[in-house]
Amino acid sequence: MEKKTYKRNAKAMIYLTACALNARTPDSEKLKTLDMNELFEVCQGHILTACTAYALESAGIFDHNFTQAKEKAIRKNILFDAERNNILKRLESENIWYMPLKGSLLKDWYPKLGMRQMSDNDILCDGSKREQIRDIMLDMGFTCEHFGESKDDAYSKQPVFNFEMHNELFDVSQIGKLNEYYRDVKNRLIKDEDNACGYHFRIEDFYIYLIAHEYKHFTSGGTGVRSLADTYVLLKKFGDTMDKDYLTAELEKLGIADYEKQSRELAMKVFGREQLSDADKKLLDYYIFSGSYGTLENCAENDIERYGQGSKLRFILHRLFPPMNVIKTWYPFFYRHKWLIPVLLICRPFKGIFTNGTKIKKELHTLFKK
Repeated sequence: MEKKTYKRNAKAMIYLTACALNARTPDSEKLKTLDMNELFEVCQGHILTACTAYALESAGIFDHNFTQAKEKAIRKNILFDAERNNILKRLESENIWYMPLKGSLLKDWYPKLGMRQMSDNDILCDGSKREQIRDIMLDMGFTCEHFGESKDDAYSKQPVFNFEMHNELFDVSQIGKLNEYYRDVKNRLIKDEDNACGYHFRIEDFYIYLIAHEYKHFTSGGTGVRSLADTYVLLKKFGDTMDKDYLTAELEKLGIADYEKQSRELAMKVFGREQLSDADKKLLDYYIFSGSYGTLENCAENDIERYGQGSKLRFILHRLFPPMNVIKTWYPFFYRHKWLIPVLLICRPFKGIFTNGTKIKKELHTLFKK
């Protein structure tokens, strides 16, 4: 899809999502020129298809693709809730502490069931029990997609289940102070009252974590319009009751106060249907063209800027000779056996060409473009 066409449909998606989030019926005049196939493609890219479907249906438009996506989202939410409860019961039986993250809670704050679509479920667990948790998940019929890599272990099971069991929220290779701030995360948690091993964030800390998670993606490959919708939904529900002084102090500690301010203001303007400044429009374009999970182009641009700091040679050296925090995160075997790191440095470029060639091509294209 051409960039101009994509942006036009993204604006329609944003308008319809705003209508859905605020229980407003869309203006039928604004819907007459919509190409449903193009709109559907853009909505799928931002995982806002079900939300858009609700708005279209309120205006009397029942498109097959949108309606089917909405029904699938509702079914998936219900199935995930049931399976997550089964997993948490098993963790309880094994005396393993846990805390559900992000979407599994956010979805209940959207106006209607299924509006907040789920691709997976994230659960923070006792990091000292990873092998025990793996045994539980395998016993429950899950397939282990990866284990012992970075900050989470991934499991899948038919028909729709994907669970990421986190032993920490941010790994040491992540930008800024994210890992340092959340290193002893359990000290920030509140014990649930209705179970033996469950914990939760106070709402201020949940919001800070949401913003920190978005910041991680925003400064890497980018993040999509749904991130702004999540912020808007949370602030509409809890914004007036949150401790602003605490938020300000903690966001400053994390070093993301400026990012929080710009994303919060943009979210409230976009879904509150307020006038956008030129700077707002430029920032919104970054969200629009990032899609839900970012782009390799953004990732390459941001990595070169962050690690190269204006120097192509510095960036190349960073990629060829990764720092120890990167090795610790992505190559734990070599981190434990440091005398083998020279072998890693020799083999890593060849492995990258075969397993991550597309990203490397994007980096080279961006590097030489600069």
